[in-house]
Amino acid sequence: MAKRTYNRFWRWHFYGALFMAPLLITLTLSGIGYLFYTNVENIAYKDLFFGNSEETYQLTIDEGISLVQHENPGYDITKVMMMEEPYNTRLTLASEDGGERYVFLDEHNEIVGSQDAKYTYANIMRNIHSSLFAGGTVVNYLVELAACWAVFLLLSGLYMTWRGKALMKPKKPARRIAIKRTHAWIGTVITIPMLVIIFTGLPWSAVMGDFIYSASQDHPSIGTPLLQQQPPASDMSEIPWAVRKEEAPSSGEPDPHANHGGGKMPGMDMGGNGILIEKLLWKARDAGIEKPYTIIAPSSEDGVFIVSKGSNTGVTGLDVSPYDEMTAYFDQYSGDPISTVGYSEYGILAKWFTWGIPLHEGHLFGWPNKILNLLVCLAFLYLIFKGFQMWLVRKKTGSLSAPPRAGRPVTAGFIILMVVLGVLMPLFGISLVIVLLIEGILYLARRKRRSASV
Repeated sequence: MAKRTYNRFWRWHFYGALFMAPLLITLTLSGIGYLFYTNVENIAYKDLFFGNSEETYQLTIDEGISLVQHENPGYDITKVMMMEEPYNTRLTLASEDGGERYVFLDEHNEIVGSQDAKYTYANIMRNIHSSLFAGGTVVNYLVELAACWAVFLLLSGLYMTWRGKALMKPKKPARRIAIKRTHAWIGTVITIPMLVIIFTGLPWSAVMGDFIYSASQDHPSIGTPLLQQQPPASDMSEIPWAVRKEEAPSSGEPDPHANHGGGKMPGMDMGGNGILIEKLLWKARDAGIEKPYTIIAPSSEDGVFIVSKGSNTGVTGLDVSPYDEMTAYFDQYSGDPISTVGYSEYGILAKWFTWGIPLHEGHLFGWPNKILNLLVCLAFLYLIFKGFQMWLVRKKTGSLSAPPRAGRPVTAGFIILMVVLGVLMPLFGISLVIVLLIEGILYLARRKRRSASV
């Protein structure tokens, strides 16, 4: 019975690794690249991040925004990122056809330069890591499926290491046994760190991410505090994960007699009736909000300005400590604060992922976090390499040399583990059903061939 269970885990482990390894390698390499995006961008874009325009005339922030709007026809300014020194202010512009552009303003609020958002280093690494730079629901599901199978591979590897006593030094070491022992040692050491990295990345996934967020929303005592909010139409990446999909409060009616100055600034000023950004900065300062933070434009005439500080923005120079996360809402006409939600008001689930996401991204506790994640990722790549090396050593020419089939019956422990993993990770569960259907079809085909040959 024990041998049959071992062979069953071995066979599923083998095929899972065989089919998922290319995806897992891609995700790990892109994850390593993303770990150091702030360091790369500080060097690659230093002229944009820290440089100055040739113009030295001092503009107000609103005059700078108007200048950017004038020089970028067809684009609306949707976000303003107020950075700490020495970083320049960064504006996000969006067009109706889905294009996005970043424009940087220096200390005089003069234009330093711009870049296409799609091709920045951070966004390229993020898009490869989350959607293989192809996007689409199917690709997102495939990436999540690979992460789910990685969990199974780690757990099944632990079982086989324990059951097969793979960590024990053999009396007569053969090459395959030595490789197997190395593979087992690495897998045992990195299982817990890898599981932490995988599960702290799940809030961004398609199926489990939505489930986790829904649980956070539906149970505010453990998740996100209730606010009457509505998310803006723009990209939500700079808003803290915990409040990203909530409904926002509404602004009051515009004052028809107000003299707000300046022309129309789509996105940042609803037809000229909204308050100046300079005034909003004063309001934020009065509310105790310090840089760095993001200002997100109202998405409608009754929308609000969202001012947020996030620990997982994906923007160089913008991340803050999880303790400092907050999202504040300001009336777009009067600038008066409406409501604020901060880290202290999160439930335990929201707090967990507020810490977990920057841990996953490698910037929760500075360079040690980056180095630790790098070592785990490199060890995982080496684990995959040793696994394939072990297979190639025992592989016979012209044969796949898959592990032997496990006879019946299937043990209760194996069934329970698969059911639990399938429930916790729905895409993994669906893939199990598909594999079982294929196995069933192949089994019936073999029986039919044997019957025909008799």
